[in-house]
Amino acid sequence: MLFVKDSMNNYGIGDASYQAAGELAGITRLVDDFYRFMETIPEAQEIRRMHQDDLTESRRKLAYFLSGWLGGPKLYSEHFGSINIPKAHQHLKVNIQQEQAWLLCMEKAIALQPYKEDFKQYLLEQLRVPAKRIRLTGEEASDS
Repeated sequence: MLFVKDSMNNYGIGDASYQAAGELAGITRLVDDFYRFMETIPEAQEIRRMHQDDLTESRRKLAYFLSGWLGGPKLYSEHFGSINIPKAHQHLKVNIQQEQAWLLCMEKAIALQPYKEDFKQYLLEQLRVPAKRIRLTGEEASDS
């Protein structure tokens, strides 16, 4: 995670990002909105089909992952063990359009949150990193 320090915020340091996201309750709202957009916007239909019909487990895994990733409790590893995000997704063979659709869903979900504007921008920029790594890992697996 990149570190951004300004006069008021220290996103990426300690639990500052977790706090800015509203802790687990705020992250859960973000995840719920994210999956609602994945279900409803046409651009996201391909990535939606990559998931199981019941999104309960996906929602929980993403919320728990984001909790730790944003500097909060490491809920994902407590409940599911360690994870290498790109490797865990390499079987999906994500292309650039699917990466962009995922980010679009996240952008729309972030926009709905009561986060500070600078945190919204920071969070979306940070999420571009694992999204790109997932795509590149899938492309490398396809090339093998």
